[in-house]
Amino acid sequence: MENEKIEQVESQEFDEKVAELQKIIDESKSIVFFGGAGVSTESGIPDFRSQDGLYAQRWKMPPEYMVSRTCFDTQTKEFFEFYREKLIVKGVKPNTTHIKLAELEKAGKLSAVVTQNIDGLHQAAGSKKVYELHGSTLRNFCMNCKEPYGIDFIAESENEPDKIPHCKKCGGIVKPDVVLYEEGLDENVINGAVQAIGNADTLIIGGTSLVVYPAAGFIRYFHGKHLVMINKSETQADANCDLVIHDSLGKVFGRINVG
Repeated sequence: MENEKIEQVESQEFDEKVAELQKIIDESKSIVFFGGAGVSTESGIPDFRSQDGLYAQRWKMPPEYMVSRTCFDTQTKEFFEFYREKLIVKGVKPNTTHIKLAELEKAGKLSAVVTQNIDGLHQAAGSKKVYELHGSTLRNFCMNCKEPYGIDFIAESENEPDKIPHCKKCGGIVKPDVVLYEEGLDENVINGAVQAIGNADTLIIGGTSLVVYPAAGFIRYFHGKHLVMINKSETQADANCDLVIHDSLGKVFGRINVG
């Protein structure tokens, strides 16, 4: 009986918070969504930082090293082995959050998505204005002649003698267009994201614990009316938010009406 009462209270609190979010969205004219790994985990894409038993058995270095520029330059074969297994995920589709954000943009409510993810699912859902802070696995370029390649080319490089993707034109190494640790973010992407956040009247942060910098520092450029946090666990920004919902993004956005 006690558990039922607690569940009823929690359900009522959730309903009230979703209603508040709906009101904020209805009143807003320029929303920016700032998202992290939690947006895509609901599409079946794991957070690559999670170290399971299999990870510990196969790779002795932390995941941050395995996707660093040092690893790419000095242990290229190991880099691509990790990259193919952990960062290339086939058969994934946009989830409720991706789709709802695209609908909000189409309705003129959402002005931009700023994402730390590299999976391209926001665009697959229909979003047009997306600032990919860490790049995308869908884009790959020869480091020598800049010839572009798709994600399948990187995946199929597992069949190469040295397990490394080489350009068909010049033989150079093909590098994913993702920002590795020890690399700087693209200035054009930074400027676009900062401008979008600075001009927003509402900033919704979702699926990120805000621990990865410099991306996490972008929220300091927000000076609008409503700052909203949707994340399963507490974050360092909770205290500064107007509305905090500790729950699944899909559960929240599944209740939001666009029209």
